[in-house]
Amino acid sequence: MKIYPKAYFGKVEEITIEFLKKNKLKALILDVDNTLIDKERNITEKVIEWVRNLKGQGVKLYILSNSNNAEKVEEISQKLKVSYHKFAMKPFKRGFKKALKELNEKPENTAIVGDQIFTDIIGANLCGMKSVLLEPIQLENTASFRLRRKWERRFRKKAKMGRS
Repeated sequence: MKIYPKAYFGKVEEITIEFLKKNKLKALILDVDNTLIDKERNITEKVIEWVRNLKGQGVKLYILSNSNNAEKVEEISQKLKVSYHKFAMKPFKRGFKKALKELNEKPENTAIVGDQIFTDIIGANLCGMKSVLLEPIQLENTASFRLRRKWERRFRKKAKMGRS
């Protein structure tokens, strides 16, 4: 089913090189908000080191964000030295296809890593990529996010069971 992730982790830095090799993954497309950074744009040293380590082992990385805040996405991109595309309109395929083209990688060797089922996971699955669901770094306060998270809860529960 297109709504369930192929793997589940608590935090992005829990994704290991062994997991990537086991799943024949050569590239990761990363969400920004609540995947790499919190609401205040804080990025931990653990995440920076995780990115450095994966890049050092030849894993291709790309940032794909629904944010239209160019400054924020570019700031994270520069900190991590990873290319990006903002205002991707996930789960629509266009942004995912752009990322694949820039990575010069096949869908079956690429995973999308994000904290939202209705954008990151569905988009990845529609494009034939692996999908990795994370717990959000922080819960959002807006009504639309609270509603989405409520809908996601039952899918998350099933995703946690037997995945990763």
